Amino acid sequence: MIEDRNFDDIAQKFAKNIYGTGKGQIRQTVVWEDLEQVLALLENNTPLTVLDAGGGVGQLSQKVAEKGHHVTLCDLSGEMLKLAEQEIAKQGLLEQYRLVHCPVQEVGEHLDAQVDLVMFHAVMEWLADPKSALEGLLDQVKPGGVISVMFYNYHGLLFKNLICGNLTHIEEGMPHRKRFKLQPQKGLKPEDVYSWLTDAGFSILGKTGVRTFHDYMQTVRVGDYTFEQVLAMEQMLCRQEPYLSLGRYIHVYAQKPLETNGTEKHNSDKDNG
Repeated sequence: MIEDRNFDDIAQKFAKNIYGTGKGQIRQTVVWEDLEQVLALLENNTPLTVLDAGGGVGQLSQKVAEKGHHVTLCDLSGEMLKLAEQEIAKQGLLEQYRLVHCPVQEVGEHLDAQVDLVMFHAVMEWLADPKSALEGLLDQVKPGGVISVMFYNYHGLLFKNLICGNLTHIEEGMPHRKRFKLQPQKGLKPEDVYSWLTDAGFSILGKTGVRTFHDYMQTVRVGDYTFEQVLAMEQMLCRQEPYLSLGRYIHVYAQKPLETNGTEKHNSDKDNG
């Protein structure tokens, strides 16, 4: 039985391994390029209201807050929120933030209104029911707003096990190995996540593979390269197939449709009344 993962027990280790590594740098770089596109799309609504759902220490949402936007960050882990508060304070951004200790499934109870942008990054793969959690967050996006979703890619996990020769593990259904505490409990199939978004009426604006080849490189160095070259190559390949669909994570962002003219007129009439 998969349960929602709380990182209270390894919050410091998690933050260091996720953000303080080459893997983390690639992830931050390519996803931020997408978020800049999203912010440009929404900039007429400045300052934006942003929800960082399951946001951990809020590395990317801090970059959003630096642009003057207002962020609500929620997390299931109280220890993660303490780390987030420390990091946000270091950047002088506490006035831009509201920190909420709750699971993503309950964050709607803490919001006064729908938001312009929801960030839901690397959370679904740790949840028992990722689909319902995503659907709950889609409800928090205002018409014309955007949701930014990053998830652990099932096909990337499968491909990694294939090239490592873990065929018995694959035949067993790739059960989560508890000794790998920082490895997500399961991968999500991109086609499922895309359909969850479009079935809710959202229009997918872009897709990006996060670490399309870095994690498949041999651990014993055999090639001639620098990390800067790896990062540049990831940036070049991450939005084109077949590399996109091999990303260890996939980032997809989608826009909620504007209200119909009838709905807008109804609201306008109500206001005028």
